[in-house]
Amino acid sequence: MAADPIKVVRAFVEAINRHDAPALAELMTPEHTFVDSRGTTVSGREAMMVGWSEYFRMFPDIRIQIEITAASGEMVAAFGSTSGTYNGRRGLVPANRIEMPAAWKAVVQGDQIAHWQVYTDWTEGCRIIDEDKRQG
Repeated sequence: MAADPIKVVRAFVEAINRHDAPALAELMTPEHTFVDSRGTTVSGREAMMVGWSEYFRMFPDIRIQIEITAASGEMVAAFGSTSGTYNGRRGLVPANRIEMPAAWKAVVQGDQIAHWQVYTDWTEGCRIIDEDKRQG
């Protein structure tokens, strides 16, 4: 029996919010593909585990809030927001807090995510990171 794709996506988001690398690994197919909001693609579960570890270091309080989901077959769209504090040169200071609306597209195969794509405008996040690099 196939898993409910929305439940798989919600489990993936919950694992991200917990910074639970083992759970993320279990929820990704071996050939998992990640596409960030700039169109950069990373393929493979192992490469993504390195990527998630670095992201959790950069944003130790990262949080995804899903408000709406919709599914069509194995494809799921999720809409909400993401927030976190950039752990740059200044550290976890309020000026390094980033919050933005976001959307995600997931392709679910069985009980795993084969494709995870993020859609968000990183303009403000880039400004905060650049400011941290200059001020730190």
